[in-house]
Amino acid sequence: MHEQNDTPSDERTGRQDAIDINDFVFAATGARVRRLTMPDGTHWFPAVDVCKNLGYAHVGSTLRNIAAATNFASAESVLQKHSLSIPAGREWRRDMNLVNLPGLVRLVNACTKPESQPFKAWVSEVIATIQRDGSYALEPAPVQPAPSGGTAYAMPRQVADAIVRLEERNIRADEMLLAFRQEHNDLLREISRSQTAMAEALRDIATALRQPGAPDQELTPQQLLATWKARHLVVTDDVHAVAAYLAPALVRGEARYRVEEIANRTGLPQDRVHDCLRMLLKRGCVRQTGCAPDGAPVYVLP
Repeated sequence: MHEQNDTPSDERTGRQDAIDINDFVFAATGARVRRLTMPDGTHWFPAVDVCKNLGYAHVGSTLRNIAAATNFASAESVLQKHSLSIPAGREWRRDMNLVNLPGLVRLVNACTKPESQPFKAWVSEVIATIQRDGSYALEPAPVQPAPSGGTAYAMPRQVADAIVRLEERNIRADEMLLAFRQEHNDLLREISRSQTAMAEALRDIATALRQPGAPDQELTPQQLLATWKARHLVVTDDVHAVAAYLAPALVRGEARYRVEEIANRTGLPQDRVHDCLRMLLKRGCVRQTGCAPDGAPVYVLP
């Protein structure tokens, strides 16, 4: 068994596909699908990969309705025929449904995605050629022979064109993803700059709050409240009431009050007092430095 997804030839089986199996599957499904190659040269693909890229929503019902029973089986049953074990990694499981190459072609032929049309057109040409001429053969490639020493064959035009279009689409998708990531990074940098500017503005406000008047002038509770109000930092009466209760202690150094105490003195509900304190903290009017031994929060000016 050989697990493979990228390499053109299968060296372990000692055989050379007339058409590179990876390019063949890419032209059919539009994706580089995982595969297992058995010692007899047969290829098996995870049905979930194939159905996902062909636009089928339900793997089990799709296989039953489209592929023949001989075209799909569990990974365990496929590998047991060759006395092989489940390969490690890449999410291979014993109960994973695998579909062989004829089953994959059946699924592609039933697919309605526009990307599958070139492949289906080539399959139709193959059938028509066999009906007309009795056989179908690929043209030998006019370049280097196959690595195994056999004849290299030219990729059918429809398949080659489909691969080119799919690769171009993937390149455009990669470019769009790169542009999106760049835009996302630019936005993050802009947010970071805005946050830095906001932090600097808050520091300036805090400095102004600490020194609202002349350098030798002592801050009073009235000046503190007036400065807050002038800067629109206190916007409602209940917030102003809580701020007015804290201001005298703040200008002296720190305020140590429980929510219950503030509620009793201001007549506000405790939950509203809690919201007002959060507003003052959020607006940079005060900051909490810890708690007193009795559990009361300790607030100081920024």
